[in-house]
Amino acid sequence: MSAHRLQRLQGHILLENKIRAMAASPSPLTTHVLNTANGVPGSNMALSLHRLDPSSETWMVITTGTTNSDGRCPGLITQKEMFLSGVYKLRFETAPYWDSLGETSFYPYVEIVFTIKDPSQKYHIPLLLSRFSYSTYRGS
Repeated sequence: MSAHRLQRLQGHILLENKIRAMAASPSPLTTHVLNTANGVPGSNMALSLHRLDPSSETWMVITTGTTNSDGRCPGLITQKEMFLSGVYKLRFETAPYWDSLGETSFYPYVEIVFTIKDPSQKYHIPLLLSRFSYSTYRGS
């Protein structure tokens, strides 16, 4: 085997191990986007997770992702990846999502700001979305 082929195989093995590790340590923070206008999951929507730096009052990006075919973004954050007490924000890029469906939206993005008091708990933040409205709640 060539060195290049071995590197490619090693890359695939490392990626598979990373995916298994993410599945073994589920995210303490989950989200689920539902397109309530069409009655389908909000798939392929870009989102980002931010934490407010209390000393500078600026938002720090922790991670970015895209919802899967079920409207979820697995592996958003792990307990070890700075999931601490504090104020967080999930930002959903709704305009590109609606554009991809050939529709327009009143809201170009949705930001949900929330407080984590106990990072040992599980937090689920769904986004129920239509072109002209949205709602959210703390799920379980």
